[in-house]
Amino acid sequence: MTAPLDTARLLAYTIPKARDDYDPRDAILYALGTGAGLSDEVDETSFLYERQIQVLPTMGVVLGSPGFWGMDPATGIDWANVMHGEERLCLFQPLDPSGTLIGETKVTDLADKGVGKPALIRSVKELRTPGGTLVAEATETWIVIGAGGFGGPRDLPGKSLPGVPDHAPDFQIDLPTSVNQAAIYRLSGDRNPLHIDPEIARNAGWERPILHGLSTMGLVARALIHACCEGQAHRLREIALRFIAPVYPGDTIRTFIWQDGETLHFRADAAERNVRVIENGLGLMADQSSF
Repeated sequence: MTAPLDTARLLAYTIPKARDDYDPRDAILYALGTGAGLSDEVDETSFLYERQIQVLPTMGVVLGSPGFWGMDPATGIDWANVMHGEERLCLFQPLDPSGTLIGETKVTDLADKGVGKPALIRSVKELRTPGGTLVAEATETWIVIGAGGFGGPRDLPGKSLPGVPDHAPDFQIDLPTSVNQAAIYRLSGDRNPLHIDPEIARNAGWERPILHGLSTMGLVARALIHACCEGQAHRLREIALRFIAPVYPGDTIRTFIWQDGETLHFRADAAERNVRVIENGLGLMADQSSF
């Protein structure tokens, strides 16, 4: 049985700052790690060609990231029991094709679902230029299986992500993943062995290594950009979602989208397995004159 979360140890831990000097090669590698270029139905040359590069907005989750910091023994987290629960990314300006960004990540909230039940860890990363301009903010929620019972509040503060409307979606778009997508995505910074090591994946209860949730998030962001933003990546300025089941590399992800002006609601399934993998998706678009 997993011990209750050691909150004193976790809150005393300083998550390392991270600085990224990046260029179009990094943007292309990130896009490949989200499955860009695999579909025969959409042209994604602009995400993959340095002469006309568009940077996917969700690259903001990997820039300035310390990687899977929960693996550091000093945190006191049983990292093998960590699952990604939710993610929200808000962009205050588009990502440039190259530059330097610095990320500072802090644990902001904890929740305790009870003895033998999960603990929730929320962290926030601020992504800034060296001059201090805030470019993006990423909020991440981890579920630590069995680490409840430390005596904290039952729920994290703030509003829950909304559900999708109860009518038929306005758009449906299928995008494939590749069998080596997790191996590519991890080169953008998240080296959690759950996504590459078959034995570790089996010990965690999965039949084989699973795809990073943030790779799936990048794929779904591409679906929103194609369906609603006329292929203009910079128009997607916010995206939030809940991960509810793992994606296996090789799955086709079917994204259902409801559009209400600049607000997008979405969910996504692993099509071949008929498994819901993302729920409570929320996106916000900027009009063409913004930014």
